[in-house]
Amino acid sequence: MLGIIRTTLYLFFGIFSLVLFGLTAARLHYTTHLPSGDPLNNGKNFYDPIVAELLFSSLLGMMWACYAILTIHHLREDRWIFSFAAEIVVLCILFVLYLVGAAIATSIWGNLHFCHQFQACRILTAMLAFAWISWIVLFCSLIASVFVAIANAAFFSPFHGRWNPRESTYSSRSARHV
Repeated sequence: MLGIIRTTLYLFFGIFSLVLFGLTAARLHYTTHLPSGDPLNNGKNFYDPIVAELLFSSLLGMMWACYAILTIHHLREDRWIFSFAAEIVVLCILFVLYLVGAAIATSIWGNLHFCHQFQACRILTAMLAFAWISWIVLFCSLIASVFVAIANAAFFSPFHGRWNPRESTYSSRSARHV
């Protein structure tokens, strides 16, 4: 059951990261290809560094979500790379990246109700929303993984959560043949 919950959380995280990736790419395309006469930045091309950070974070998030779903679903094992400890470290890194990106973007574009008639403004609003939604799902995934690892004393067990020492590649020979 926990595998299904964690896989579902990773699936939502991957989908939200994909949407965030698309929104940040649209924002970067708009600001680096401003049409002549655009009032934004006097029509001079630019980019927002925090949008680039959110683009990078969403790309990492999509890759990690795919990797985690495949690892949990296919019961992949390795002593360090696929452990709960490694998963928690990666989730903490993503947690910080998403939190910093969403917080800084919110401090810049937190109140855009005055410009919703413009598509660029709607993209920014959606980008902020998906940055925070992705962070919330990521936070839930982190909490779930930490609870599973603590409850089962499984920090260095494979993070698919269904470790059987008799069938594991990394169990001792005596345990495998008993």
